[in-house]
Amino acid sequence: MRESRHHHHHHHSLRVLVPIISAIFSALLILFGLLSFLAPSPTDSNQLRHPRRFASQSEKVEGPIGVPVFRVPRDGGRLDRDVWSSRNAHFYHGCSDPSSKFAKAEVITHPNRYLAIVTSGGLNQQRTGIIDAVVAARILNATLIIPKLDQKSFWKDASNFSEIFDVDRFISFLSKDIKIVKQIPRKGGKTLTPYHMRVPRKCNEKCYQNRVLPVLLKRHAVQLSKFDYRLANRLDTDLQKLRCKVNYHALRFTSSIREMGEKLVHRMRLRSKHYIALHLRFEPDMLAFSGCYYGGGDKEKRELGAIRKRWKTLHISNPDKERRHGKCPLTPLEVGLMLRALGYGSEVHIYVASGEVYRGEETLAPLKALFPNFYSKETITSKEELEPFSSFSSRMAALDFIVCDESDVFVTNNNGNMARILAGRRKYFGHKPTIRPNAKKLYRLFLNQTNSTWEAFASRVRSYQRGFMGEPNEVRPGRGEFHENPAACICQDSEAKTERDLVPRKYGKGDNLTKKEVIASDDQNDDEDPEWPDFDDDEDQRGFQEKGLYNGTVLDYDAITSEEPELEEILSD
Repeated sequence: MRESRHHHHHHHSLRVLVPIISAIFSALLILFGLLSFLAPSPTDSNQLRHPRRFASQSEKVEGPIGVPVFRVPRDGGRLDRDVWSSRNAHFYHGCSDPSSKFAKAEVITHPNRYLAIVTSGGLNQQRTGIIDAVVAARILNATLIIPKLDQKSFWKDASNFSEIFDVDRFISFLSKDIKIVKQIPRKGGKTLTPYHMRVPRKCNEKCYQNRVLPVLLKRHAVQLSKFDYRLANRLDTDLQKLRCKVNYHALRFTSSIREMGEKLVHRMRLRSKHYIALHLRFEPDMLAFSGCYYGGGDKEKRELGAIRKRWKTLHISNPDKERRHGKCPLTPLEVGLMLRALGYGSEVHIYVASGEVYRGEETLAPLKALFPNFYSKETITSKEELEPFSSFSSRMAALDFIVCDESDVFVTNNNGNMARILAGRRKYFGHKPTIRPNAKKLYRLFLNQTNSTWEAFASRVRSYQRGFMGEPNEVRPGRGEFHENPAACICQDSEAKTERDLVPRKYGKGDNLTKKEVIASDDQNDDEDPEWPDFDDDEDQRGFQEKGLYNGTVLDYDAITSEEPELEEILSD
């Protein structure tokens, strides 16, 4: 009887304890969940101080507004491709030799015709002007004067042509195609004074012959100012090849810049067999100009709004719309997530070419957390080594250009001039991987990442980036700027192609882009290279504001140069 009462008492005690234990266990689970939710992310102050703290196989990464999203694996995963090389690259090579119909300079150059130009913008925008000036002089059968570099621009660099480029090579390498002199010769004790004028953007051969040639015949010397993108995208094939000859062979940096650039490349190679070069455009001026906001609340709006007030012609009505439509640069975190999804693990070494990043280390911290092997020219050189270059923005940009050009993979977060020129250059010299974000689709993916797993996110990134990886035939000939898609100068190895076609599956499924992927890439280029109206021909500049011809980070600079000279330079590199 006593045993029965004891058993009943024990059973009753268990019935009382079970709910209590369950309640305690549930409370612990809730507490653990809260602690996980509130755990510090790679953007917190501790992560800023200790970017290498990763020990597990994956880490939590926060979204643009600090919302925990998913755990990102430390490695890039197993992919069906080599992340360090382009498919089919060995079937293509650069070729810039003109046809036999392309007459020699000595035959076509007329005496008493001199063309001078003044470039505009930063290093890479100036580079486009120099290249096109050679072709313009050839069209006019004129002698080209060594181009003058804009020394009053936003970049405030007083360097002249010979301090950045090898002037003697420039003259000699092109001697069969065009006559180039360092200055207008004196005749009868007098120097010709060039007549100053401008031509519309994307002026073709007929345009130069109708607008410039009559003045040249009368005045004998003409100077074209604001000379950037003043030559049509589509020209005769031999003229396109001349463009490539200038860009990829004749236009070379000075020996001092090349030697320092090669030293930087060598130091990156000592650290790792492969490296990624990232051109990161995320400066306060650029973000203000683009009209983009990144979830920084009232503080960000105040900071960027204060900068934006400098430009009277700039009106931003819907920054969220701009970002949704892919008109804003990717954040450093978004670049990092894209690279991880494309297969680049945390062990990868990254060289970052960048100006002043908005909010500095706070903004860079998530990218450094994903890729701790993070370098710049300032971190792999001494102050003394950089001293001859550090006071000159174009020379510093030239060093970055060399390291980016020599990288195994080049990545940009915004399709500016440097990105475009390097994309074309890397196509010409063997289609080295060049990753440019498919901004429209990626932005939508980043905006909705809170509803995704890492696996689903990474799969979509890889899908969206097809056609944006620097592969051959990504963009149809004639689409995009010629400097980024020099199709007339890319030749195919017919023997290798025949061999490949005989065994089409030898190189793996998906080596050739589908028609849909090529068209998608073309659409992206169309967005970034709109046909802007030209305001040189007395068009009312107020139309720029009234018609809303503002398209994210691409702008017809001529529309605003009369009042605000800085505006045209913000995006030039």
